[in-house]
Amino acid sequence: MAKILIVDDEPRIRELIRTHLEHAGFSCEEAGDGSAALASMEACAPDLVLLDLMMPFMDGMTCLREMRRRRLETPVIILTARGEEYDRVAGLESGADDYVVKPFSPRELTARVKAVLARTLPKERGTGGRYVFGELVIDAASHSVTVAGLEAPLTPKEFDLLLFLAANRGVALSRERILQKVWNYDYYGEDRTVDTHIKMLRGHLGACRDYIVTVWGVGYKFDPDTQTGTR
Repeated sequence: MAKILIVDDEPRIRELIRTHLEHAGFSCEEAGDGSAALASMEACAPDLVLLDLMMPFMDGMTCLREMRRRRLETPVIILTARGEEYDRVAGLESGADDYVVKPFSPRELTARVKAVLARTLPKERGTGGRYVFGELVIDAASHSVTVAGLEAPLTPKEFDLLLFLAANRGVALSRERILQKVWNYDYYGEDRTVDTHIKMLRGHLGACRDYIVTVWGVGYKFDPDTQTGTR
């Protein structure tokens, strides 16, 4: 049974989340601020942390950065009332695995928890394959990407996203399908997760960023033959 640490300064929100997650078969612990969360992580070793950003004493972003500084690699889903792109990108770049904007559906949150755990709980990695597109090399076995011989510092989700796009070369993929295949959850009206990760992924690919092409009205496709990708 996976253990979830719920970190939020509002008791009623913690209770709501706990009720739905326990109904889904998870074990839950709670903390009311970032300092308490760090202490709880040391004590209970959760499999995933649900982390509110706006809290007293130690806010969620500070807590997340301190987790990563201490090399606590526990997966984190950010809970935030701030849905602006800057806040989403800042959270992801600080080491979060996903984010959910308040107010949220408990059903959606539960689905995202399951999806993150499916990707991050220990499991045997398949041998996969190796894709070479000019200066871009994607190696599924070693879970690495190089551009012009230099390793691209992708997060696990960015790698999974790039691998899925490359495996479907030339196919226009909707955001809904990308969410289902890469994030393992159904579409609930929040497709900015895909757009944010595409933006970050392009930033890591340097000269190969235009291989990921925006298909207006549909989503994205991987097209290494393109000369000027649409962003």
